[in-house]
Amino acid sequence: MESNSFRKQQWKMLLVTMLCYLFFYTGRHNFGWAVTEMAKDLDISYTRIGWISFSMLIGYSFGQLINGNLADRLSARFMVPTGAFLSIGANIAISFSHSSSMILVLWALNGYFQSMAWAPGSKVIANWWAKEEHGKAFGFYTMAAGLSSVVTYLFSIILLQMNLDWRMLFRLPIIPLAFVAIVFLILIRDRPSAKQASKIEPPVQHLEDNDNWLSRYKTVLSNRNFVMATLSFGFESMARYGLIFWVPVHYLGKGWKDNPQYLWATLLLPIGMAAGAISFGTLSDSIFKGNRIASIRLGMAISAVLVMLVYISPSSNLLLGGLLMFLSGFFVYGPQANFWPLSPQMLPAKVTATGIGCMNMIGYLFAALGEPIFGWVIDLTKNTSSVFVLICIMCLLSVVLISTIRKSSKQKAL
Repeated sequence: MESNSFRKQQWKMLLVTMLCYLFFYTGRHNFGWAVTEMAKDLDISYTRIGWISFSMLIGYSFGQLINGNLADRLSARFMVPTGAFLSIGANIAISFSHSSSMILVLWALNGYFQSMAWAPGSKVIANWWAKEEHGKAFGFYTMAAGLSSVVTYLFSIILLQMNLDWRMLFRLPIIPLAFVAIVFLILIRDRPSAKQASKIEPPVQHLEDNDNWLSRYKTVLSNRNFVMATLSFGFESMARYGLIFWVPVHYLGKGWKDNPQYLWATLLLPIGMAAGAISFGTLSDSIFKGNRIASIRLGMAISAVLVMLVYISPSSNLLLGGLLMFLSGFFVYGPQANFWPLSPQMLPAKVTATGIGCMNMIGYLFAALGEPIFGWVIDLTKNTSSVFVLICIMCLLSVVLISTIRKSSKQKAL
């Protein structure tokens, strides 16, 4: 009976964390939907738009480096809601801005505020779930992130079809985020009690008094296999954000007001991402027997093929385009569910959040560097479909790097 009670608590902590993150992307994935009208209204180029997107990703990347470490010391229960409300404030401020420079600064700050959720939430999950179930638990968590893109896309499409100003995309979609942040604050518990923790094998480890922020970074960066996995994750993130940010731009340029079905086709991208996250997380525990590396390599290799099919496929074929959007999202994002368990698998439990923060930092740093390049290529080629060639290359680089990890990395953590 006591075991059933603890199991319910495990699922409660996971589901509350998922619920909160389900609406977090409404504060940052809304940007791509505002780009077309924003560029016209403020008379700025796509290259400039790329730099604005770059600023948010750099802010997020820098924030991951800091907040992942802080999450090993501070309470996720307070970090996550704080980030949510600061992000809401930044979005509202952007909606009243008339300068691209001011938007760039605010969007960079928003990136930092948004970074206060993922690593702390991951720490909660790692504390409550045994390593043997991390693939499943992180798969559900990553699925919530994928569904968050679905929610943001859905809100944005509806608002666009209501012919509302682009500024409303920074005001209305973020309202639910405030409510779920409060729910998180009330219900979440950072870790199980000592008695409950004894049910998790291996037991949750806590920081020793002589540990400090620098020693935690050294522990993470001295692990060669984790570093290579992190670099692979960087290219996966470049590919992922190449799709998330530029697919709406690609479809909005097709005269969507005459053919609104193009917008609904884009919704299949984040739906595919959400399906991929839960599928890869579960498959890595069952079919791949915990071999995260093999499942990541397979997913990114298939992604490379799919995005090239998007590039060569006729844009007039909406059915084929929608199918490829779903499959591309499925395979480019699904492997993320298997990157996150690598931190508790390869590193000591006392630096789990630091490792996740470092990995996410590199992921968003790479994604940030890709955004101006995507914008520049579109301005140069006058063709938004050219981004899919770059995404294919990024997927292949991710495959190469994850393949360099030595066999010992597949064993359980230190």
